[in-house]
Amino acid sequence: MHVLVLGGTTEARRLAEHLAGALPAGARVTSSLAGRVASPKLPPGEVRVGGFGGAEGLAAWLRTHRVDALIDATHPFAGTISFHAASAAAAAHVPLLALRRPGWVPTDGDRWHPVGSLAEAARALPGLGQRVFLTTGRMGLAAFAGLDSQWFLMRSVDAPDGPHPARMEVLLDRGPFTLDGERELIRRHRIDVLVTKDSGGDATAPKLTAAREAGVPVVVVRRPPVPDGVPVVPTPELAVDWLSGLHG
Repeated sequence: MHVLVLGGTTEARRLAEHLAGALPAGARVTSSLAGRVASPKLPPGEVRVGGFGGAEGLAAWLRTHRVDALIDATHPFAGTISFHAASAAAAAHVPLLALRRPGWVPTDGDRWHPVGSLAEAARALPGLGQRVFLTTGRMGLAAFAGLDSQWFLMRSVDAPDGPHPARMEVLLDRGPFTLDGERELIRRHRIDVLVTKDSGGDATAPKLTAAREAGVPVVVVRRPPVPDGVPVVPTPELAVDWLSGLHG
């Protein structure tokens, strides 16, 4: 059996670790990384880096490498690859599962402003604050490039390039983050609005607690949907169970 994991997330690494010890002798696990992070944490097993060339390229790869099951464990906001995976799996007649960590849920005291896109987030900011903690990653900075009156603290794993806000300080860091650390960032930089994607998980959730404690509003970009008809599980353990059901 050959399992292809579309990865790059903590859940994908955990899945590869589980499968390394759970699959029978002779079975293979290949983890595919997009290559957008300069120094990614590599999972166990075989690893490939880079794109496939769209849905047709992925379908060809599935056939050529005799993949028996495809698991989409990409970031909840990596929407394009998820739709490519659905098309490729259907074309190559390969079972497909989506592994998605649950989204965040607001609690008492949260001042959340849900939006559908980074562009909507940028339009919401002028009415919410002037000192912005931007945690949506370096790829979507162009959406905020026209905001000249706000100051931005932008945190990402790698340095950004391309269009970005004129008044911006870059903080290069990788989660998990601590609650004390997030409290200090908000205090030291006098943050009065936070912008985040609904990535879910525990690694970056402390910023939401720190914002709630400080009374800071949070602009939350809703995650895109999983393609229709693709089964979804929330944990690597359930993904292993799905595989066992296919080949049990």
